Amino acid sequence: MILDSEVIEHAIDEAIREDVGRGDLTSIALIPEDAQYSGTVRARQDMVVAGLGIAERVFEKLAPTANVKILLEDGVQVKPGADLAKINGPARDLLTAERTALNFLQHLSGIATLTRTYVDEITGTGAVLLDTRKTIPGLRLLAKYATSMGGAKNHRLRLDDGVLIKDNHLSVAGGVAEAVTRARKAGLTDIEVECDTLDQVRQSIEAGADSVLLDNMPPPVLVEAVAIVAGRIKTEASGGVTLKTIRAIAETGVNYISVGRITQSAPAIDIGLDWDSE
Repeated sequence: MILDSEVIEHAIDEAIREDVGRGDLTSIALIPEDAQYSGTVRARQDMVVAGLGIAERVFEKLAPTANVKILLEDGVQVKPGADLAKINGPARDLLTAERTALNFLQHLSGIATLTRTYVDEITGTGAVLLDTRKTIPGLRLLAKYATSMGGAKNHRLRLDDGVLIKDNHLSVAGGVAEAVTRARKAGLTDIEVECDTLDQVRQSIEAGADSVLLDNMPPPVLVEAVAIVAGRIKTEASGGVTLKTIRAIAETGVNYISVGRITQSAPAIDIGLDWDSE
């Protein structure tokens, strides 16, 4: 996934406005204007890197005369102590930029790291991990970029990016057949239907759906659903998936597994900016 530069700029500008306000009172009061700073951005735990370019752009905005050298590429897995970037330049400006830059890097690397853990759990099964729309408002595209760095495939980015007929849609529309028919009449394609029961899976196939989302079905029921589909359409398992359950779900033969936890519940990674004394 390639991030749109406008998305990056908007997210960074909002974050700077939120954090800096009218200025960094502490740095202005304590740090001489001509003081220089040299430091290293360093991993403090096992992690998959994501967001280095965004962190670099934060430093560029707040410390335009500083030099930032990125040492690794996003998507790389590293151990504690790994150097991620080197920076040097005006101390005031770099200290002002530090928290915003690290916030982006820690949050996105946390998502990428948790995503990779889920991907590793289903290696060899043929199932593909999908992300969801369960993201922090305003950071959707950044979060989905991070999941792609962790090895997941992006599901729809927005409501205008794909068709997913969920249970509440079915209730209002009057059932699976009617909902799919209306979607087709509206000229929509790649229609996915959320199914709570095996009967809904059968109805979705008969109605001409392109894929089914098998919601909160335990592995034995997923096996039955996959057998009913028999390769005619794509299958996606979703709902309450954890690291303890995802392998068994993948082994049922579903094509995709969507996990909201990778963006909704990923802990930030411990990353520091350490002063270089020499």
